[in-house]
Amino acid sequence: MARNMNFEDWIGKGREQNERIDTSLSNAMSAALDRDDPAPRDGDPLPLPWHWMFFRDCTAQSELGADGLPERGGLMPPVPLPRRMWAASDIKFNFPLRLGEIAVKRSEITNVAEKSGKSGRLIFVNLCHTILNETKEVAILEKQTIVYTETVKSGAMPPPRAAPKNPAWQRTLMPDPVLLFRYSALTFNPHRIHYDQPYVTQEEGYPGLVVHGPLIATLMVDLCRRNRPEARIIGFSFRAMAPLFCGNEMVLGAAPSEDGLSASVWAVNHEGGLASQGEVTFAD
Repeated sequence: MARNMNFEDWIGKGREQNERIDTSLSNAMSAALDRDDPAPRDGDPLPLPWHWMFFRDCTAQSELGADGLPERGGLMPPVPLPRRMWAASDIKFNFPLRLGEIAVKRSEITNVAEKSGKSGRLIFVNLCHTILNETKEVAILEKQTIVYTETVKSGAMPPPRAAPKNPAWQRTLMPDPVLLFRYSALTFNPHRIHYDQPYVTQEEGYPGLVVHGPLIATLMVDLCRRNRPEARIIGFSFRAMAPLFCGNEMVLGAAPSEDGLSASVWAVNHEGGLASQGEVTFAD
């Protein structure tokens, strides 16, 4: 595939999906996150950002690539780079999605850009996701960035940034293969970097199974929910900074603002390096 491929034709491409916001999936996510939630019922609001386990990409088995993900050329452009990851999201929660209702998700590619970084060639794909609730209100508006990169040799990744100090809220976890399996199953995520040890180490050059970026983000929001259960979340943004690996300790931290309307959140690896960073916004 040509190195200087023109991706302009992919800008504006989109798709629409419809799905019932199912109570059983909500119950399963609660179990995976080790939460002691009451049994969910139709009409309850879906916790945030659990919408990521709905509107899944149900690509046929024969149409998956070597990495387990759908071959390029469906919704996503045919980027000729081996690694792909969820780099960032900026989400507005306008209205709750309620369990039992039928929701609609509209996704559109808004930009494709090529850049060069320390790790080599990078291609960023920006998408906008609009989720309508059953009354056709825009419940969730999400701007997402996917990045494609070249394979980086083990030990060649840049050192992670230092994490913020003195969190007001903190939680320590040890992601294991079972947690990664459960999250992959809930989100129907076939990416082999999360469950195939030989593939992730030999083909993609990582030292171990990679913890899902959206799982880390979900856990950062969950830290706020555990410490401010009464608060209504109206926004969340995050950026992945460095990978976290299965079997290594992960520390979640959060620092609420003085006015109580937001909280900085982050995830730190076992060496104290920053893996993900974001902000949760609360209603007045």
